[in-house]
Amino acid sequence: MYFYPSKFIMQTLLITGGAGFIGSHLTRLFVQKYPHYKIINLDALTYAGNLSNLKDIENAPNYFFVKGDVADAALVNKLFAEHSITGVLHCAAESHVDRSISDPLAFVKTNVVGTATLLLAAKESWKADYSNKVFYHISTDEVYGSLGSTGFFYENTAYDPRSPYSASKASSDHFVRAFYHTYGLPVKISNCSNNYGPYHFPEKLIPLSINNIIQNKPLPIYGKGENVRDWLFVEDHVRAIDIIYHKGKIGETYNIGGHNEWTNLNLIKELCRQMDQKLGREAGSSEKLISFVKDRAGHDLRYAIDATKLKDELGWMPSLQFEEGLNKTIDWYLSNQQWLSDVVSGHYADYYEEQYHKR
Repeated sequence: MYFYPSKFIMQTLLITGGAGFIGSHLTRLFVQKYPHYKIINLDALTYAGNLSNLKDIENAPNYFFVKGDVADAALVNKLFAEHSITGVLHCAAESHVDRSISDPLAFVKTNVVGTATLLLAAKESWKADYSNKVFYHISTDEVYGSLGSTGFFYENTAYDPRSPYSASKASSDHFVRAFYHTYGLPVKISNCSNNYGPYHFPEKLIPLSINNIIQNKPLPIYGKGENVRDWLFVEDHVRAIDIIYHKGKIGETYNIGGHNEWTNLNLIKELCRQMDQKLGREAGSSEKLISFVKDRAGHDLRYAIDATKLKDELGWMPSLQFEEGLNKTIDWYLSNQQWLSDVVSGHYADYYEEQYHKR
């Protein structure tokens, strides 16, 4: 039983976490590419949710913002009832591993309870009339655990989460599949590798390092910098989501990877090299800022995605190699230092008050 919602059919989509890093790119893509779709962005605007990420589309006639929590059942049910939601793109999540170590219950609430709340709302609203309906759950490769020096994560790789963050995402994935098998809810899941690009909150490795290089501050690297990650440009990621939402099979999981494996140390060295060129600094000067710090608890050694299924079934491939994507990312941050300053200072939170409380 497969349903393929046509991009030409009028739809009302609920995008959760649409003011966050990946969510804002996803919201922008759908608002601009599908002007006949009604796009509702539900975001709690916690520390990583920033409405200024969406300034360019905030007045689009098919875009609507709602401030709220995905775990708020009354609000979620109200949105389904009032707007006749036909599709969900569930992007909202607590995602920073370090934060999950210090406050795991916050991750349980958003990632597990929030997902279950949305699933129940969709089930009750659609009442088993699943034609042209999709619940798309956006997840992470961290649910698979840690790889050695060889091998890849596949869609059928056994789950082995190692942090409270990855455990909460693994649980949410299981709930989504359970609703498919138990109730027939039309679901799709994708698990992606590490994203990078514009609008990334500067507590993550790449934007943190860009900001610290600008400020001539130390560049902290866990352990010896030997941990390996596969890096995916965020615009390639949301392009894959678009394809999976419209053409992927119901009940299926798709891995999305960038085919760009880098150790943390080599990544930062490449970042330093490009930053020195762009800032007109002597070659090697930024690399001197590298500072090795105590390793993170439960730090997975290596992640690597095999995205062959997505390529073979739906024709998706990443458009950028890492050096090119990193170059575009650095240029964006250097051209948007006010955005970076507002986020670091906390002033980004004022944007909601300015835009929505004045109306």
